Amino acid sequence: MKLFFHLIVRELRLSLRHGADTLAALLFFFLAGTLFPLAIGPAPEELARIAPGIVWVAALLAALLPLDRLFGADFEDGALDQWLLSGLPAAAIALAKATAHWLTTGLPLLLAAAPLALMLRVRTEILPVLLGGLLPGTLALSLLGTAGAAIVLGARRGGVLLPLLVLPLAVPVLIFGTTAAAAAAVHLPVRPHLLLLLAVLAVLLALAPLAAGAALRAAAE
Repeated sequence: MKLFFHLIVRELRLSLRHGADTLAALLFFFLAGTLFPLAIGPAPEELARIAPGIVWVAALLAALLPLDRLFGADFEDGALDQWLLSGLPAAAIALAKATAHWLTTGLPLLLAAAPLALMLRVRTEILPVLLGGLLPGTLALSLLGTAGAAIVLGARRGGVLLPLLVLPLAVPVLIFGTTAAAAAAVHLPVRPHLLLLLAVLAVLLALAPLAAGAALRAAAE
């Protein structure tokens, strides 16, 4: 556990040195969100109806931006080999990377979602449901992204393959998150949709680090 938390702290320190990655993800999140009103018009009713979907899609795309660097630098300078030889299981290394990714990208996106949603005319009674879905949703996206980044590690044009691999797998997260907000908009129960989102997160928490760890060992060999 000491090595696990040490790796998370190391990743957080590195992210502070490369704060432009988090800033770029946040700027992309806001820019992508603000493009939709320009395309469909500023009608408040129409914006309020599709705003949760806009926030979810923008968050999904923004979360992909830093993934290309998640393992790349460690793979090139040999740090990944050292971590694999340290006695820390490969799955634990992947889980630590996913945790650091969420803390440096997912959490800022979650905090930025509220002002973007209000700007897009989301009703105040829907906002807690939207943010409540984004919390496990961004965690699930970090796990998926970490597994995808490990799988394409060392591959040619891995940065191109990564979105093609992660985006289809993220569809259930996107569906359950947006349907929860849609149910809240028409005063239907949101609990089933949020429970399904938590179930997806539980499955990914069990499987994604194992898949990423196996991919890391294969890339190191």
